[in-house]
Amino acid sequence: MARPRISSLLQSPSKAYLAMASLVSLSFILFYLFGIHHLSFSPIPPSTPPSLPQGPISSSAAGATGTATAAGASLEVLPRHTNSISTLSPPPLPSIPLCPQNFTHHCPCQDTSRDRLFSTRHFSHRERHCPTPADRLPPCRIPRPSSYRPPIPWPESRRSVWIANVPFKNLTVSKADQNWVIVEGDRFVFPGGGTSFPRGVESYVAQISKVVPLTTGEVRTVLDIGCGVASFGNHLLDYNVLTMSVAPRDVHEAQVQFALERGLSAMLGVLSLYRLPYPSRSFDMAHCARCLLKWAGRGGLYLMEIDRVLRPGGYWVLSGPPINWKNMYKGWKRTPENLEEEQNKVEELAKRLCWKKIAEKAPIAVWRKPTNHVHCATKLKKFNSPLFCERTDPDTAWYYKLQDCLTPLPKVEGIRDTAGGLLSKWPKRLNEVPLRIKSSSVKGLTAEIFNNDNLIWNQRVSNYGSFINFGMAGKHRNILDMNAGLGGFAAALAMYPVWVMNVIPENSLINTLGIIYERGLIGTYMNWCEAFSTYPRTYDLIHAHGIFSMYLGRCELIDILLEMDRIIRPGGTAIIRDRTNIIPKVEDEAERLGWRCRMVQSENNTSHHEKLLVAEITIGKMAYD
Repeated sequence: MARPRISSLLQSPSKAYLAMASLVSLSFILFYLFGIHHLSFSPIPPSTPPSLPQGPISSSAAGATGTATAAGASLEVLPRHTNSISTLSPPPLPSIPLCPQNFTHHCPCQDTSRDRLFSTRHFSHRERHCPTPADRLPPCRIPRPSSYRPPIPWPESRRSVWIANVPFKNLTVSKADQNWVIVEGDRFVFPGGGTSFPRGVESYVAQISKVVPLTTGEVRTVLDIGCGVASFGNHLLDYNVLTMSVAPRDVHEAQVQFALERGLSAMLGVLSLYRLPYPSRSFDMAHCARCLLKWAGRGGLYLMEIDRVLRPGGYWVLSGPPINWKNMYKGWKRTPENLEEEQNKVEELAKRLCWKKIAEKAPIAVWRKPTNHVHCATKLKKFNSPLFCERTDPDTAWYYKLQDCLTPLPKVEGIRDTAGGLLSKWPKRLNEVPLRIKSSSVKGLTAEIFNNDNLIWNQRVSNYGSFINFGMAGKHRNILDMNAGLGGFAAALAMYPVWVMNVIPENSLINTLGIIYERGLIGTYMNWCEAFSTYPRTYDLIHAHGIFSMYLGRCELIDILLEMDRIIRPGGTAIIRDRTNIIPKVEDEAERLGWRCRMVQSENNTSHHEKLLVAEITIGKMAYD
């Protein structure tokens, strides 16, 4: 007997059953459509930032334009989630704890507790030595001192700072006879003394100005090697001169920290194994006041590096041993013969570099670099000078070893021409098309791109003024731009009593740091997967433009934020511009640090490629009180 089919065993549904099933299905569909309609009309303001730059250059490099909102326009806080149902929101990320209390002044890449791991030869232990991933601390926030106080506002901070913020009194003892710093109540006070100018920096600089044109605008950027507490750079501000003050973290402990607490431009650094992290032809003047370097040692490597970073026609000012040795040898506890031999070696090396000595009087000696290398090419053979560097980029300076060669200047047509072009005086050079762009030595950049970039950053800073008062009585003095491009952000702030450390990431597609220096601004190279060469709590405001997109896949987002958290002052501000898909992730991680974040409208109300996040770094929960 044949087996019946399964379908024949099932009863046929009735008409009433089919009608009921259809009605239930229709109800489900109607409820679903109603829910979609309801959610689709949630009030979501549009995202409005302008397009993000590729590499270090602003969006103007691609011909983009932007229109700014009015400076006083009200801000809109952009919601991050379109659904208010809490069960659909991801759980908050865990908070980042404080580091141990003894890390209050921790500098990861200049950690003196690790000095013993490195050779002391040529002061190489004072170079950057960043910990490996395996040696790093677990993610934690650097605690502030328990008695920390908001810094004394600029310009009063030029003269004094709170002891509680930089609690190191060693300099008041070891440099007591040189008037670097003294204690007055709960403050450190800076009388203006220094190793080469114990009676005050005013007369010292006045003497230099008789030889070097400090008052004309020809000298704008200065490098001070072994800066102490930056009293030299502080006084040069009266001449409208901006100084990059550099010193290592050594037995003096906190000299750069003092400088930054005073509101002066400074960073940790040493002239040892590697090039200084600045491009060639950066500084109008370089200065050393008893910085304890053997300038004629190591075959003249150190002086060759000074030559690399000096502009054509730039000045080299030296005081301290061996200068003025006839009057000072007893105080220096050295023999006249030894000091005379050292000075002769310095003089000989300067000739080999084609420098011209233009003055020596009392404590100082001044040399001048040639404006071109036309004559120098023939002199090199006569003086058995170092050869010109070949096949090396003179602007490459991130962990790049010192070179035993002379950095060649750009070629000129006439013997009286200045290599690379004659730089305009300050302040005209700030907004004039830089020489590196005029000469097309930086590929891909034109005068049109530069001028458009200035317009865009003026608009952006005007928009920033809606929620940040840059002119407020010393609230923002030290500013760090993590991805400075052409320096447009800093240039737009020139009217305010601030200074900006312009950083060019070492992996940028186009190296623009030389352009920034030609504008009369200062800055450095940096890899933001590492710690910056500064102390904790040294910047009032950090500007991060496209940084998190740039470092995707290279290091963790939280690690960059933790470094920002380390160097920004309690009560400071971070402005973060980045891609629309990046900003929510940054906000989630920033909230783990206790930052108070808000998304605000950017100046371009039609762009959906970029968002703007403003974070306030709260003072609370940052110390073991």
